[in-house]
Amino acid sequence: MPTDYSEDELLERASNLDEEALSELYDRYEMKIYSYIYRRTSDQSLAEDLTSQVFLKMLEAIHNDKTWRSSFSGWLYRIAHNLVIDHYRTRDRQKQISIDDAPVMPDTGISPVRAAEIALDSEYLKSAIRRLTDEQALVISLRFLEGYSFGEIAEMMDKTEGAVKALQHRAVATLRQLLVHE
Repeated sequence: MPTDYSEDELLERASNLDEEALSELYDRYEMKIYSYIYRRTSDQSLAEDLTSQVFLKMLEAIHNDKTWRSSFSGWLYRIAHNLVIDHYRTRDRQKQISIDDAPVMPDTGISPVRAAEIALDSEYLKSAIRRLTDEQALVISLRFLEGYSFGEIAEMMDKTEGAVKALQHRAVATLRQLLVHE
């Protein structure tokens, strides 16, 4: 049941491990974090697992007094981003892929050749995004996949709008260069 507390009030109460405030924050951010992770992984169960880990890490950080310094939402997205990066680093070390991990090909009426092309393009883009700096990848995801404005991203990342625009510009230029070479 949503409360009428402002986000600042919720954060103050959550920093004191208030269960109601923690629950409200979870309700407010769970789908946003899940969507962010799902767009980076394209795997529903993995996105669910990593989303749970984000909120567990949030609780651990609150318990250990190592919480957000400025933007709570930016801090959550940073945790999510780091978990996704860690997942891919671990996965890349494991060269064998189980048949159970193979993506399911939904019947969309698209020819198998076109479906394969789309999947390859998507994988090239994900691979290129993983090669960006952490900050560039976060800006690209928040701006183009999550739809946040420059101002919102600047607040989340504790940067100026100009710095966010510069990060986006460099990230797009790098992506363009990486994708042309692939």
